[in-house]
Amino acid sequence: MVRALFLCAGLLFAAASGFAQVPAPPAPAQAPPPAAAPKAWNSMSPEQQQLLHSYQDKWESLPPERQQALAKGSQRWLSMSPEQRSSAQQRFTQWRAMPPEQRQQLRQRWQQFKGMPPEQQQRVRESFNRFRQMPPERRMELRKQWRQMSPAQRRGAMQRPAPRRNPR
Repeated sequence: MVRALFLCAGLLFAAASGFAQVPAPPAPAQAPPPAAAPKAWNSMSPEQQQLLHSYQDKWESLPPERQQALAKGSQRWLSMSPEQRSSAQQRFTQWRAMPPEQRQQLRQRWQQFKGMPPEQQQRVRESFNRFRQMPPERRMELRKQWRQMSPAQRRGAMQRPAPRRNPR
């Protein structure tokens, strides 16, 4: 179990707790969908327009990728519960407070995670969830152990398969 936690910690430790709540990956072996056309301002719902009102005057001058990202993000925001919105806002605040180097490191770790096979991604998610459910003292102990390991020891811990838990 410790190996699995070290694997998880190596990839997700620095991320805020909400960053590790990763949506299920798309079905494997499928081509990515073609890029959708950018949304015209008037084609968005009034709720989306209200959320994105600060972009209205410059919407047409935004790159299509940015328009798509904003439209998709506004749809996602509107579909969230109040608790999910609060959590997302808290994570965004934490993200903005991070130094640029830490943000870049998290982006790289996210890309590493997305490059894993779906089964390995699932194992990392499960390990992280087990880690989050541990008492704070145990988590601190594991973090301390991780920091004391050499890079070679960390790599070794992350490459070994996680031991199977015995049902109790």
